[in-house]
Amino acid sequence: MSTQQTQAEQRGEHILAVFDTAFGELLAADPAAFRVKFRKMAASAFAFYRGTACLFYSDVERERAGGPYLDDRTSRVWIHGDLHAENFGSYMDANGRLVFNVNDFDEAYVGPFTWDLKRFAASVALIGYTKALSDEKITELVRIYAAAYRERIHALATGAKNDEVPPFTLETAEGPLLDALRVARSLTRFGLLDSMTEIRDFERRFSAGGGSIELDAATRYKVLAAFDGYLETLPESSLARPDSYRVKDVVGRRGIGIGSAGLPSYNILLEGNSDALENDVVIYMKQAQTPAVSRHITDEQVRAYFHHEGHRTVISQRALQAHADPWLGWTELDGAGQLVAEISPYAVDLDWSDIDDPAEIAAVVADLGRATATMHAAADDQSGHSLVPFSTERAIDAVIAADEDGFAELLVDFAHTYGTQARTDHQIFVDLFRNGRIPGL
Repeated sequence: MSTQQTQAEQRGEHILAVFDTAFGELLAADPAAFRVKFRKMAASAFAFYRGTACLFYSDVERERAGGPYLDDRTSRVWIHGDLHAENFGSYMDANGRLVFNVNDFDEAYVGPFTWDLKRFAASVALIGYTKALSDEKITELVRIYAAAYRERIHALATGAKNDEVPPFTLETAEGPLLDALRVARSLTRFGLLDSMTEIRDFERRFSAGGGSIELDAATRYKVLAAFDGYLETLPESSLARPDSYRVKDVVGRRGIGIGSAGLPSYNILLEGNSDALENDVVIYMKQAQTPAVSRHITDEQVRAYFHHEGHRTVISQRALQAHADPWLGWTELDGAGQLVAEISPYAVDLDWSDIDDPAEIAAVVADLGRATATMHAAADDQSGHSLVPFSTERAIDAVIAADEDGFAELLVDFAHTYGTQARTDHQIFVDLFRNGRIPGL
C-alpha cells in the first residue's frame, strides 16, 4: 500500500471516529434521515464541508490553548460556530425591518473569534474552486474579507455611530444582498400559509402531506405542554396580544435541513396578531443539537451557563443578532432542550449559483466580512448576558492591531490548506459511504 493510500485510510478512520461522536446516537435512532443527509453531503466538497463542522473543529482544536490573535478575551467571545458563505440571508427583525445578515445559529457558542473567520475563509476557497477561480483570485477574495472585517471591527471599536456602519437593508444593500432583500420583500405571509395550510370549517389548519405527520393525542398533549413552557421565555413585547399565541393546529414535520437529521421537529399554527386568517403565524419546535465547537471548549463557566441546548441556541442568537425574531424562545420536551422560532415568510438565503463575476464575488465577500464583524461586536457586555463581560470589538481590534500584516495571511494560508483538505476529505467520505463503510448505514 502506498503512503498516499495509508494516509487516506488513516484519515478515513479519523472521519468515522468524529462522525461517531457527533452523529452516533442520532444516526442509530434514524438511519434513513442520515442516508438522506449523507447523500446531500456527497454532492460536492462544499456540501460536505457544510455538514461537517464536527470534523472542522476536531482539526482546529489544537489552537485552543493559544494561537495567533487569541488571548484571554478573544478566545472566549460569542461565535456563530458554522460561519460559511451560505449561512447568510434575509430576515424580518423585531422592528419590522428587512435585514440581510448572518443566519442559522444552531452551532453558536463561546470560543475563539478566529474559528469563525477560518471557517468562512475555507468556504471561500471551496466556492472559488467550484467556480474555477485561480489560487491567486481566491487569495485576493480572502484578503478582501479580512480587510473588510478588520475595517468594520476598528470602526466599531472606536465608536462609529449607527449611521456610519448601518445594517444591510433595502436602503443600504447592493448587488446580490439587495437582490435577496427584494425577493424577501416580494414574499408574503399568505404565500407561506398557502403552501402549508388550508381552510377547513372556516378555520386554518395544516394541510396533509408535504412532510407533515399527524400526531397522536399523547404526543400532541406533550407538544402543547412544551409550548406553554416556551411562552414563558418570550420577551414581554412578543405577548402584547393574548390571542396571538392561541394554538390552532400542530403537526410533526419531516424533510428538514442538512444539519438536523434525526432530530424530532414540530410545526405549530398560531392565531397571529389579528383575527384575519392571512395573519396566522407558523412556528417550529425542534430538538436543539449539541454544537460541534462545544466539544472542544473546556471552559466550565461557559458550559454551566446554559440550561440545555435549546436555551444555548436562543441565548446565543439573541446575543449575536440585533433585534432577533420576536417568536424566538426555548422549552423542553421529553427532557431534551428545544429551539422554537417562526418559520418566516421573509427568509431568503444568499444564492451563490448566479454569483460568477469575480468583481461581484469580491463585493459580496467584503459585505460578508462587514456583517461578520458586526455580529461579533453585537455580542458582548452590551448584549445583556454576563458570559462575555467586555467589549468584543475593542478586544479583537487590539489583538489585530498588534500584528496588522499577519491577520489576512493567517486566513489566506488556512483557506488554501483547509480547502484542499476538505476536497480530499470529501472524496474519502464518498468512498466510505458508497462502499458501505459508515457503521449503522
